[in-house]
Amino acid sequence: MIDTQDKIQKAGIFQIMQNMEHEQLVFCNDDATGLKAIIAIHNTVLGPAMGGTRMWHYSNEQDAIKDALRLSRGMTFKNAIAGLNIGGGKAVIIGDARKIKNEILMRRFGKFINSLNGKYWTAEDVNMTSKDMEYIRMETPFVTGVPESMGGSGDPSPVTAFGVYMGMKASAKYVYGKDDLKGKRILVQGVGNVGSYLVDHLVEEGAEVFVSDIFDDKIKAITQKHKVGVVQPDDVPSFDMDIYAPCALGATLNEQTIPQLRCDIVAGGANNQLDDERADGNRLKDRGIIYAPDFLINSGGITNVYYEQIGNYNREKVYQQTERIYDVCSDVLKFAAENDSTTHEAALRLALKRIEGVGRIRMTY
Repeated sequence: MIDTQDKIQKAGIFQIMQNMEHEQLVFCNDDATGLKAIIAIHNTVLGPAMGGTRMWHYSNEQDAIKDALRLSRGMTFKNAIAGLNIGGGKAVIIGDARKIKNEILMRRFGKFINSLNGKYWTAEDVNMTSKDMEYIRMETPFVTGVPESMGGSGDPSPVTAFGVYMGMKASAKYVYGKDDLKGKRILVQGVGNVGSYLVDHLVEEGAEVFVSDIFDDKIKAITQKHKVGVVQPDDVPSFDMDIYAPCALGATLNEQTIPQLRCDIVAGGANNQLDDERADGNRLKDRGIIYAPDFLINSGGITNVYYEQIGNYNREKVYQQTERIYDVCSDVLKFAAENDSTTHEAALRLALKRIEGVGRIRMTY
């Protein structure tokens, strides 16, 4: 996969989009509210693009573009492997959510989404809440994850966490011969919405849980609720653990961190955990670390909002479908071993097979 961070300016944005097979990139700017956002639509073969909106204080615009492109591409594969009839898209809003996020900003962003006339549906992602979706819904119908009081499915994070938990247990079964996580040393990096719900599952099962986060208030909230260890962010890669669960931003698995890892399994909720899909996937494989592909095991949240979108929401059905992640993850790990491929490549093959079959197209990876 192309390194968008270094090549956006060199190759040009259209060349990057062509290389990554994107359909559309929308830049949204509104001086009155200070809104600066990017909506990336990767692929709509299976249906309208769907993926959450992330708000982050990016260092520069190139980082925001990179995130939007990588995240939307990941959503294409996530939605395909989850068996959903939607394509891949994602949006990022540039700015510190703790300082500038408000009703007016969200509603203005909703107008931009509405201008795409249903080609892109949004939902929650990092630093966004169901309340924000409520504001966006005031300006457009093309939004999911709105509060249950408005007839929506609410926060998708619990379902995302449940899917990650299923993928983690499947990986444990593959590595240890049983999926019991009791006594396993598990580090959850990032205890926001998804990470905190994942901790709930792990603590309940009796795992020895450790957490790390760059925000002190999130650490405080989780340590007040559970008896867990705390690891400083800089110490995460070299921490002695059985399972590493990245649940913050992506690219934590890279050329610098993978050689430091002291774990058997990586299974977390963050998107785009591999900085370089091929190279880092192979680095993990060469070290004998089992990687549960992120877009496979974190697909519970998008499954949740998908059923809201099609008007057939049933929480029990959503959890039943999300539970299938266990079996799919098991199959992917087995296929990768039998075919001497990385687990990421194995999961991609499964997703691409469905997209190509429905659309009768050929995609690269």
